[in-house]
Amino acid sequence: MVASSRWRRVAVPAVTAAAALTLTGCLQNPDASGGSAGQAGLGEPEEGDGQVTILGAFGGDEEAQFNASLEEFTAESGIAVNYVSDQDFTNTIQVRVNAGDAPDIGLFPQPGGVFNMAADGQVIPIDEFLDYDALNSSLVPGFLDSARFEGRVYAAPMRMAVKSVVWYPRQAFEEAGWDAEPETLADLDALAEQIEADTGTPPWCIGWQSDQATGWVGTDWVEEYMLRLHGPDVYDDWIFHRIPFDDERVVAAIEAYGDLANKDGNVLGGSTGILNTPFADAMTPAFDDEPGCYLMRQGNFATGFFPAEIQENLDEEIGTFIFPRAEDGYDGQPILGGGDLAASFSYDTDTNEVMRFLTSPEFGGPWAEAGGWLSPHTTFDAERYPDETTRGIAQMAVEADVFRYDGSDVMPREVGSGSFWTGMVNFQNGSQTAQETAEAIESNWPVTDDAAADEEGQDQ
Repeated sequence: MVASSRWRRVAVPAVTAAAALTLTGCLQNPDASGGSAGQAGLGEPEEGDGQVTILGAFGGDEEAQFNASLEEFTAESGIAVNYVSDQDFTNTIQVRVNAGDAPDIGLFPQPGGVFNMAADGQVIPIDEFLDYDALNSSLVPGFLDSARFEGRVYAAPMRMAVKSVVWYPRQAFEEAGWDAEPETLADLDALAEQIEADTGTPPWCIGWQSDQATGWVGTDWVEEYMLRLHGPDVYDDWIFHRIPFDDERVVAAIEAYGDLANKDGNVLGGSTGILNTPFADAMTPAFDDEPGCYLMRQGNFATGFFPAEIQENLDEEIGTFIFPRAEDGYDGQPILGGGDLAASFSYDTDTNEVMRFLTSPEFGGPWAEAGGWLSPHTTFDAERYPDETTRGIAQMAVEADVFRYDGSDVMPREVGSGSFWTGMVNFQNGSQTAQETAEAIESNWPVTDDAAADEEGQDQ
């Protein structure tokens, strides 16, 4: 264990073992305050030593822009921030925390690791050092709940990804006069039919191939449909396994994706093309003089995969609209996304001040100007984004009725990056029906000790 005072640890009120295993409190009351009744606070923080360490997964240009976004803060505060990049962050943070060698702050790309550490009392609840209500009021609605465990929030977002984006070649749409603002899924289907009728070309560009990670694109599609068909409450019940994976509503969401992807002539290359086309290349045919497809649903990061000449003239070449709501489903416009969540392992004045800045609307200006970064705050100065395309995508999140974190990133790893991926591949290649896919994933959901005890009690 490091002897420096900056590695001080404060005992955090632990949750029960049962709660740690079942996560039944997650997102149970999204409107609740960050604190929990009856839990004692940590009191006054200790005085910091002028240094704060941060561990995260981003490196290269992202690391440079992260550090650039801290320069003005560190100059004014006098706090030295040491950021360490680790591409194996998920494993490294767990090892270091368990060894008593945690950084002061960890930047989590998924909330699952935060839940595990909150269950073990290893991470500080944000309401100990942040104004929960003020923070929640400026964030995209629902984002703060991404790291809610047993009624308390243990991490706050410092970067956002928006996944519910449909991309299209702007010039082709303008010349054809097609609807670039479909309001419902039915309108989107009508748009696809119109494109095919006018051009004889498959409207959709979909690619899943991602080496060992093939299948993650399919999980995003199911998550989109779960939110739209059934709403955020059912979505929460699904990702936290309060309803089984083979619930009829989940099966319906898989089938809804299948209705789009497996319809004859609807997707370039059909099922084989979907599975064999690298996800980064899915939209490349849309930029040909005679486009090979026209519509792609993918996150805001997709711009990094477009041809250089497209990236250089993004606003002229590309149009976007939000993946629309279901006309007979959730009464609102949801948005699916992700982001990096800042969690604190130290409780001192310097760490608390850095956390307040990282999770504020003031953080990230230089990173936004350089491109590739979105603020989770509705009050962030959108003029700092480098183009209208990025500003438009950020506005989609600001105007959405509710944000929900990518469900596969919240589920147990065995499912979220395991059986859910492979199950969707089996569905897409036709070897399983939607019902069979959902049943196979449900059978692979890890059984906790509590669940096993409940089953044993019911059998007796």
